[in-house]
Amino acid sequence: MEMEKRLTLELRNKKPAEVKELVLDNCRSDDGKIVGLSSDFENLEFLSMINVNLLSVSNLPKLNKLRKLELSDNRISGGLEVLAERTPNLTHLNLSGNKIKDINTLEPLKKLPNLHSLDLFNCEVTMLINYRESMFALLPQLTYLDGFDADDQEAPDSDPEADGDGLDDEYDENGEGEEEDDDEEDELDEEVIDDEEDDEEDDLEGEEEEDGVDDEEEEDEEDEDDDEGEEDLPQGEKRKRDLEDEGEEDPEDEEDEEDD
Repeated sequence: MEMEKRLTLELRNKKPAEVKELVLDNCRSDDGKIVGLSSDFENLEFLSMINVNLLSVSNLPKLNKLRKLELSDNRISGGLEVLAERTPNLTHLNLSGNKIKDINTLEPLKKLPNLHSLDLFNCEVTMLINYRESMFALLPQLTYLDGFDADDQEAPDSDPEADGDGLDDEYDENGEGEEEDDDEEDELDEEVIDDEEDDEEDDLEGEEEEDGVDDEEEEDEEDEDDDEGEEDLPQGEKRKRDLEDEGEEDPEDEEDEEDD
């Protein structure tokens, strides 16, 4: 698909001034130049033109708000002074897979004071001796070259500045989220404690009920043993025991006493 037609499709009935991000990857450029893009895209912050067969960026319009530019896998070999003139606030530039052979070709990037990240993977310039040291000396404003800083520390996956997000806003959102998470955890802990206390009360009540049942069973067993013992006694002895339990004396005993 031609670049101009692709650009029309990406607009989706929007006005150019309403677009902040534009991706034109894998379309066909006209004679290796940018076509259809104009300064009407005045609020554009992210532009990607990966693998569109670009030979030059000379047709790039004035885009004062552009911060991230993806130009990897093209055939650009020079003419980078255009970037300093037309994208003065650029912070991230990806030129990986282009035809850049020497460091002098990159010298115009010195005029981009906000350029913090530059990628030159698979460019011949990366094969030069002391390539990294020379690049950080040429572009002191750089923080990351090919994904690593001057101390070989890897760049984070995403840069809040490149995405247009404020660090303060991100901190506030995360802080609120952490507080909400803490409140939810506290509520859950309280619920768990309440459940454990209820379970303990239920267990105690169950034990008391079981103890009561056991006591009743023991009393019943004792009564049964007494009854069985009485049944084994002779008739006279049994009657005598019953009278003793009731607090009365056996008439026979009384007669014996009278005879005496």
